[in-house]
Amino acid sequence: MTVTTVIAGLSLLVWVWLLLGQGFFWRTDVRLPRHIAEPSAWPTVAVVVPARDEAAVLGLSLPSLLAQQYPGRAEIFLVDDGSTDGTGDVARELAERHGGLPLTVSSPGEPPPGWTGKLWAVRHGVALARERTGAEYLLLTDADIAHRPDSLRALAAAAVGADLDMVSQMARLRVETGWERLIVPAFVYFFSQLYPFRWINRRRGRTAAAAGGCVLIRATAVDAAGVPDSIRQSVIDDIALARAVRRSGGRIWLGLADSVDSVRPYPDLGELWRMVSRSAYAQLRHSPAVLLGTVLGLVLIYLVPPAAAMGGAATGTWPLCALGAAAWAVMTATYLPMLRYYGQRRWLALTLPYTAALYLLMTVDSAVQHYRGRGAAWKGRTYSRPDPT
Repeated sequence: MTVTTVIAGLSLLVWVWLLLGQGFFWRTDVRLPRHIAEPSAWPTVAVVVPARDEAAVLGLSLPSLLAQQYPGRAEIFLVDDGSTDGTGDVARELAERHGGLPLTVSSPGEPPPGWTGKLWAVRHGVALARERTGAEYLLLTDADIAHRPDSLRALAAAAVGADLDMVSQMARLRVETGWERLIVPAFVYFFSQLYPFRWINRRRGRTAAAAGGCVLIRATAVDAAGVPDSIRQSVIDDIALARAVRRSGGRIWLGLADSVDSVRPYPDLGELWRMVSRSAYAQLRHSPAVLLGTVLGLVLIYLVPPAAAMGGAATGTWPLCALGAAAWAVMTATYLPMLRYYGQRRWLALTLPYTAALYLLMTVDSAVQHYRGRGAAWKGRTYSRPDPT
């Protein structure tokens, strides 16, 4: 038995384990129930939207928040995080034009040392919202996220009905261009592989994650976890938030969204590359050893199967070909549910190894940019310090 055959066999074993032992990460049925018993009294909710240079997308997202059909009291607080494109003025004009929920636009000024801009804006928005409304729950949502009219109602009903401290939904990202079709479903697939939703949603589970575009959190959980102050340096703030809430004893839930959509376009590979690479190395805690392990893992899991299948067929090494083909088949089968969720063609599942190779390169580039002092660059700000979470 050759070394290459052993490696191919190891890859197949890893895929069998991922299929059965990684929280069934590949399934896409973890979502809010369609029919949720409504609470007898609806809690007051404050919607906090941090926004930096988002004038181009606010016209697609903010009207959907203003139009929320929520039976209780709800108000929107948009925090203009030092925008230079008139984001605040656009928000006010949209509120005057569309009406709906009350909107307050404010600005916290530049973040002090030790804070990321987004979390400084969230801190300001949360404090202002609680002062003005006494909100029992806070909906933290991004400026590029559109909510269907019943979104807030469903989130609040789920949180109250299941006694959850935090309910988060992974917004359905835009998939229209060729590069978006290749990269975006895989992004959510890889995320769920790292953070299986079923593990996150266990009452006493250790895995913690959230999707920053849509997080409904109980105000008392904010106090118990000391957020956002306790995670003020976190580049990957949604994961840090979920971990802080779980550490403080809070119950969390994460699932895929049916009524929450991202409207941000990623028209070319460059935009998608920056979206992934700006935080990939922070996800690895800025560790060269973890980076090396990640690269080797991606090669073994995603690149070995097609290489073994095609290489074995080309050389007539049929055991190698069979092992590689079997691993590739399992990989392809686990990706199909995510493609169905995004309404994409099945044959795209065969391209997952190529997409994984791109993610490998993005991760390496993220590390290179970090050591060049350009790590986690976003809208004119650069965060090079390690994520403390």
